[in-house]
Amino acid sequence: MTERPLILVTNDDGITAPGIRTLISIMNTLGDVVVVAPDSPQSGMGHAITIDSTLYVEQLKVDDGPQTEYSCSGTPADCVKLAIREKLNRKPDLCVSGINHGSNSSINVIYSGTMSAAIEAGIEGIPAIGFSLLDYKWSADFEATKSFVKTITENVLQHGLPNGVVLNVNLPNLAKENIKGIKVCRQARANWVEEFDKRKTPSGKDYYWLTGRFVNLDGGEDTDEWALEHGYVSVVPVQFDLTAHHYIQNLNSWNLND
Repeated sequence: MTERPLILVTNDDGITAPGIRTLISIMNTLGDVVVVAPDSPQSGMGHAITIDSTLYVEQLKVDDGPQTEYSCSGTPADCVKLAIREKLNRKPDLCVSGINHGSNSSINVIYSGTMSAAIEAGIEGIPAIGFSLLDYKWSADFEATKSFVKTITENVLQHGLPNGVVLNVNLPNLAKENIKGIKVCRQARANWVEEFDKRKTPSGKDYYWLTGRFVNLDGGEDTDEWALEHGYVSVVPVQFDLTAHHYIQNLNSWNLND
């Protein structure tokens, strides 16, 4: 590559979140950076897109640096679509999303706005990575993540990714000296068991708070949950073709056309 790579940066926590500010600073050492990120938190949005209201995009400067920045009123997937169609003068060489405040391992990838932004880039044929730190606090310390984020990103820029595949990277909330390394994994079979805390307003109307607990049903030592629990950065190659290819032959044995 003769010119510096063009890197699109986005997230779901909002353009001022400490995680994306860290990611921008890392990407500035690797290429020319354009940021298109939500103007407010969009966690848990999954792959939602805006179809019934207007979208607004504003150029701004959150902090010092050579990057070009835009805030967007839409979802993370909206941000990627708008960036590609309206704000970039060429197709980016890479899209990175995050660094998310909180885990996106296992089933969380389904609900994640962070990963949906990366997947949207992947749909467009752009190599993409979603980064997440296992610390939900706004005050989370991202210092220990920097070298791992840079190493993974440099490898993707060097080797590329196959069409239809993006990387889901989760970083343990540990001091750098306590992180054992990077482990390529599969997604663990785990899920949330939800509960609803039912309450009443002063006027007597019912309302609910979603609560619950995370349950890991997977005893394998090759999963993202195992890696994170044992002090590793987990890297899961994610495909957005949701076809259960192994079941097609079985379905063809049904009497579907009788």
